[in-house]
Amino acid sequence: MPTANEIAAGQAVYQPWLLRNYDWFVLGFSNRLLWRCPVSELRALYAGNLSARHLDIGVGTGYYLDRVAFPAPDPAITLLDLNPNCLAMASARIARYAPATVVADVLQPLPSIGRFDSAGLCYLLHCLPGTIPEKAIAFDHIRPLLSPGARVFGATILQGDAPRSRAAQALMDFYNRKGVFSNAGDALADLRDALTARFTDVRVRMVGTVAVFEARAG
Repeated sequence: MPTANEIAAGQAVYQPWLLRNYDWFVLGFSNRLLWRCPVSELRALYAGNLSARHLDIGVGTGYYLDRVAFPAPDPAITLLDLNPNCLAMASARIARYAPATVVADVLQPLPSIGRFDSAGLCYLLHCLPGTIPEKAIAFDHIRPLLSPGARVFGATILQGDAPRSRAAQALMDFYNRKGVFSNAGDALADLRDALTARFTDVRVRMVGTVAVFEARAG
């Protein structure tokens, strides 16, 4: 099991000063030039899977929830993250929806916070310590919160056999040394196996170094 320090390292870097620069550096520069997964791909992922009762896990700055349309004018949104700074920024960004916020570690059993028709995990898994089979306990903790047929979707940066430039590899290596990423052994086959063991209608595709996934709760 990961230690408390390993779990904290993956989210502790997200201080207010960094979050103020997150969109242009991560979603703009890194996504486009290093990970080769344009933000438009991930906006489309959200747009195609959001429901009117949505749980977002590992919320970042709330960029995607702010930029895509929900299927209802007054969606019920819950934001779940271990980092209060991320929750504060994301909830302020989508304040028009009055989201609920929950501070919780997805590697631990989650509190009973309702049932949801969609759950997003965008750029979360590569920040969790351990291998993909170990990180997949996050899916087990999410499942009791999902309604039958709920959409589960997200994206994670892989290494394994994912093609990557020297610059991308150098930044991944740096992030792994710092504990910001823990994806040195993350591979596409392991992710697909973890999803298939828990969900139905599983679809996983590579966009650059990023695995974009969609599935449905049974």
